[in-house]
Amino acid sequence: MHIIAIGDIGVTDQMMHIGDEAMFEALVDEMRARGATAITGLSAAPRESAVRYGIDALPRIGFAPARAAGAERFAAVVRAIDAGGGLSADDPFWAVRDAVASATGVVIAGGGNMASTWPLHIFERAALARIAAAAGVPLVVTGQTLGPELTPPDRVVLGEALRSARVVGLREEASGRLAAELGVPGDRARVTLDDASFLGWDDPSGDSAGGAGAAGYTLVSLSTHLGGRDRRAIVRGLAHLLDRHADETGQSTRFHAHWGSLRSGESRGDAILHDEVRAQMRTPSDVVPTGDPRAAARLARGASLLVSGRYHPVVFAAPAGVPVLALSADDYTRVKLDGALGRWGQHSVRDLDEIADAGTGAAGAGMDAAADALRGIHSSAAQTRAAAARLRPGARAAAADWWERVAEALAP
Repeated sequence: MHIIAIGDIGVTDQMMHIGDEAMFEALVDEMRARGATAITGLSAAPRESAVRYGIDALPRIGFAPARAAGAERFAAVVRAIDAGGGLSADDPFWAVRDAVASATGVVIAGGGNMASTWPLHIFERAALARIAAAAGVPLVVTGQTLGPELTPPDRVVLGEALRSARVVGLREEASGRLAAELGVPGDRARVTLDDASFLGWDDPSGDSAGGAGAAGYTLVSLSTHLGGRDRRAIVRGLAHLLDRHADETGQSTRFHAHWGSLRSGESRGDAILHDEVRAQMRTPSDVVPTGDPRAAARLARGASLLVSGRYHPVVFAAPAGVPVLALSADDYTRVKLDGALGRWGQHSVRDLDEIADAGTGAAGAGMDAAADALRGIHSSAAQTRAAAARLRPGARAAAADWWERVAEALAP
């Protein structure tokens, strides 16, 4: 089995996005375990990805972020697929087309970028789906969040791509409903866990039991996407909330950026927001370097409690029964976080408005609500861990069954 796989991968300028890499890494693991003899990844940094995963890698076809330019490029790619010409000889499209023609299957790896917020990702994946269809090569789509924002033109393009797949994995019930609206046949669509839910779970060095140590640590992974809210207010509110929790529980506080620099001591991406919150806190805290997906999974699963505006810390922590306070910035983040937590019996997504402190003194009613929510999440930790333990065997069996279905769809 030789597969071509696209994910939102490729570490450039030493900036790592742990969640995107984690989903692709899980795909590589699962496909190798099921007979894949060769994998070619489409990446923003092909050389880096080739070394990281031990695979072949090519540049993506490439689409501009601006919608008009992306649509123009997509039309040109479609013409090249249909007519076999029209693009320059050095256009990356040709290498992708030739790679697909020599493969036994194509995979669109898990992700949350099939939304009108990022038209370039819709165009890239739809173009790859068209190439696969023209070559008669089976296509599989794994672990996706769809939308929730999709413009009418994007619904047309994305719907055609998804309908051409043999199987489509959706991470939430909401995405499953949207796939049905787009015409994906029910026997091809399945609501699944995120692809990286069990990444590294069985590694000898892995720690899959939440709540390390006597008091343990509270892990904090924030996102700089705050939905347009007052950043200073969010920083003050988070600092107050984390200080109060540290006082009440004795837990240490550890910050871990899922979008951050791999250069030692360099603060970029989410780490900048982390630094701002830490500067406002009166209780001690420390920083765990960004690292790699497997290390991030161990860290999240070993926490006593997680406070996260990022999605994949939640994906890693919830199966281990780690209690989570998830912070939603908008409809998109709420859909993802609700989906990730709900599968494990947690319903602890809170709006960032509850964190924001509009005043300069006391935290106010919104902070009181957030503090009460966090206190309740912490106090029910034993029940949360027990619920995850009950759900885990079935979830792992379902995940294994899903990957078997993916492999069967791609098998020559």
